[in-house]
Amino acid sequence: MRGDDAGQLACFRRWADAQRAAQAVGVPAAAPAAALASNQPAAPANTGVSATNTIASPATEGCRDAGYSVLSRFWDLEKGSACDTFEIRGYRPISLMWTSANSVNTQPTSPAAGHSALAPTAYRPAEMKIQLSVRTKIVQGLLTANEPVKRDSLWFGYTSQSYWQLFNGGISRPFRNTDHEPEVVYIYPIDTMWPGGWRQRLGGIGLVHQSNGQSLPLSRSWNRIYLMAAFEKDDRWQLQARVWQRVTEKSSQDDNPDISSRIGRAELSASWALNKTHTLGMTLRHPMSTGGGGSVRLDWMRALGSNPNSGLRLHASLFSGYGDSLIDYNFRRTVFSLGLSLVEF
Repeated sequence: MRGDDAGQLACFRRWADAQRAAQAVGVPAAAPAAALASNQPAAPANTGVSATNTIASPATEGCRDAGYSVLSRFWDLEKGSACDTFEIRGYRPISLMWTSANSVNTQPTSPAAGHSALAPTAYRPAEMKIQLSVRTKIVQGLLTANEPVKRDSLWFGYTSQSYWQLFNGGISRPFRNTDHEPEVVYIYPIDTMWPGGWRQRLGGIGLVHQSNGQSLPLSRSWNRIYLMAAFEKDDRWQLQARVWQRVTEKSSQDDNPDISSRIGRAELSASWALNKTHTLGMTLRHPMSTGGGGSVRLDWMRALGSNPNSGLRLHASLFSGYGDSLIDYNFRRTVFSLGLSLVEF
């Protein structure tokens, strides 16, 4: 008898013994074909098939899956792109930038009684700008609990922006102004196609407070309720629109009664990823009325390091108009900034 025949016969006997033992305890035995296959050597790999020639599997539930769009990952719009609640996430860029302006607000004023500086301060146009911005998802699935894919969510965000007179040793290098901006925003996923290939991904509503924490006469603050919508195209273009209504305050408590007509009542932001390294952005604000308020901001970011997804960017920005900070809400100026920003973490 040949060796391979003897091996197969021995294998068959083992299977028959296992079958009798399994019947004795009521457990089904393996088929003889499977038993025979277990005794055979593994088939050689087909080296002629490409590694990419595989059956595609759907994305699994995870966090920041690259298979999803930028907006879906940023706002956790879908099951496969959603992160856990109460994780600390990036919001606006975290920045450290040198700035130079055509003018500086040495004597801030406001129409509110007792809210105008009595004397000028010798501020310099060149200073440092520091911005910190984080957010966390508080809860998800409020209205989409029965949806197989969509995920709505409620977020809390906080942003602070400081102007530091680092180069002004004559007045002990003070912080000229620091704005604090906590907000709560609810995001609902939408998937609607618009002309030109634009795809609306979400709608939202938010409540935001902004103040500079200073005492009179430099105290500035306001509260807003806003509606927002965001769109994307080809995963390279993002567009966000916001319109807001200021929460009315008593005249005796209003630090800046004309702030809406200066900073604005609506905002349109656009971002264009030229490639994995370079990104251009523009933000327009408008008062939605006559009076000449509003602003425009242009941003350019370039990824640093060998990994374009690291989040560290060389950041250049040009701002012109009102409201670069709360203390300058009614002071028009043009500001150029250059430095480093951390995004997408």
